[in-house]
Parts: sequence; structure tokens; C-alpha cells
Amino acid sequence: MTPTFAALDGTALAYRVLGGGDPLVCLPGGPMRDSAYLGDLGGLGAHRTLIILDQRGTGRSAVPADVATYRCDRMVDDVEALRRHLGLDRLDVLAHSAGANLALQYATRHPDRLGRLALVTPSTRAVGLTATAALRQEVTQARVAEPWFPAAAAALDSMVAGWASPEAWEAIAPFFYGRWDTAAQVHQAAEPGQRNDEAARIFGAEGAFDPPATRAALAAHRGAVLLLAGEVDLGAPPGLVAQLDELIPHAELAVQSAAGHYPWLDDAEAFTATIAAFLTDPAGA
Repeated sequence: MTPTFAALDGTALAYRVLGGGDPLVCLPGGPMRDSAYLGDLGGLGAHRTLIILDQRGTGRSAVPADVATYRCDRMVDDVEALRRHLGLDRLDVLAHSAGANLALQYATRHPDRLGRLALVTPSTRAVGLTATAALRQEVTQARVAEPWFPAAAAALDSMVAGWASPEAWEAIAPFFYGRWDTAAQVHQAAEPGQRNDEAARIFGAEGAFDPPATRAALAAHRGAVLLLAGEVDLGAPPGLVAQLDELIPHAELAVQSAAGHYPWLDDAEAFTATIAAFLTDPAGA
């Protein structure tokens, strides 16, 4: 049976439990995508007990009565409710992609409740950073020898020009994976059925982010933070993640070689080794 807990507004939220050891709360991205896409995070459960949350309205979690609660800042209360449900004084958190915005806002509002924080190929909307065309070109040009590159590059150009059609999104998908192999194609094909589009639109609605407040909180943050970028990730180019690193005095930046937006798929061993080393580093305690 899938475990659940009640959010502050009464919405029933579900989570998966994998592995063993100290708990690690895992926040999915998307935004608002069923956490099934995280899988077992490359076998990370061999090092920690993974508490993988299905955000409200996704996966096995209930749809809230008030859809405005899909907004990122409103969901900070869900993370705090999960901490209380688990009976933990502090949470160690791993957040992927858009989930990093939620984790960063949790760090802003509940700094004393946050232990170690690992942000994997993070979105940076919460701190007001965006990827420039130059940063994205650095990663796309590294793929020029790939057989799918011409079609993907043409589609990306059309999107930059304002033609973001479903066909264009499909064509650029290889830019988000270190290897465009069968496993990557199966993973990508599952996305439409895993994402709550209404919730995704509301996630970043007006008022969802307060970059000055989040930046100030991060500047004062003294806990251990890992920023893991994928070397060829179009979604969170390494140069953008490096800019986030500059905002967090004690952060550690790691770039996984030949990895895209889902580094546990590209090289599970390298991914889990990096995350496990960070979680057990006594210097960051």
C-alpha cells in the first residue's frame, strides 16, 4: 500500500519508500510530473531510504480542492507537512529540475529544518536566473556529431523564434539526455502521461517566486549544498548551475561527464557515487 499523509489543507499526498538507511526526501520536477520518472534514482536507495514525494495532483496524490495551491510557494507547506509526518527534526533533501525551486523556497522559509540539500540539474527560477542563448549553445554544439542533431537544432531555432509546437518539443528531446538510446526514448515517451499540465501552468504563476528573498536566504545559508549539473544538459546548462553556485557560499558544484537532464539514466554509478559521497561527507555535517 502506498503511504500517504495529509497536507495542511487536508489534501492526501502520497510518497514511495525505497532502499534503506537514513531518510532522503526526493522532490520531483516537471514541473508537476509524476515522481515515477525518477525511478529509483540509479539505485541511490542502496545508500539512503528514499522518500519520493508525489506532489499534489500528480501520481497517487490527490487533486486539491483549490488549484491555486499548485503554485510553488504554496507547496512549501507540503514539504513541511511531510517532515512532521515522518517525525524528523530536519530533512535531507534531493530535488530535481523544477523541484529545486520548491527546495530553495523551503530553505528560505524553514532553514532550521533543512539538513543536506542536493539539487540535481536544477531549475533556477526561484533565484531569478535564466539560461542565455550562449549558455545553451555551449551544450548543443557539443552534440553536433549526433545523427539527430540537424533536426533537433532546427527545431530549437524555431522555438527560439517563437514556434514552440509539440513537434518541436519532441524533436529537441535528445538534448536532454546524455545518450539518445532506447532507455532515453522510453523515458521521454512516458512524460506526456505523467505531467499535470494545469498544475504545471500554475506552478510558476505570478507571485510564485521572490528571488531577492531567496537569494538573501541562500547567502546566509550554512548547511551543506550540492549542485549537480549534466555536462550536456540543455535544461540546466552547467554555466547556469555555476551561477547558482555563486549565490550559495558553501555550495559544492559537480558536473557529471556526458550527462543530460537525467544523470541517473546516463551513468547510474557516477550519479550515485557523487550523491552518496556528498551525503556522507563529515565536512558538511
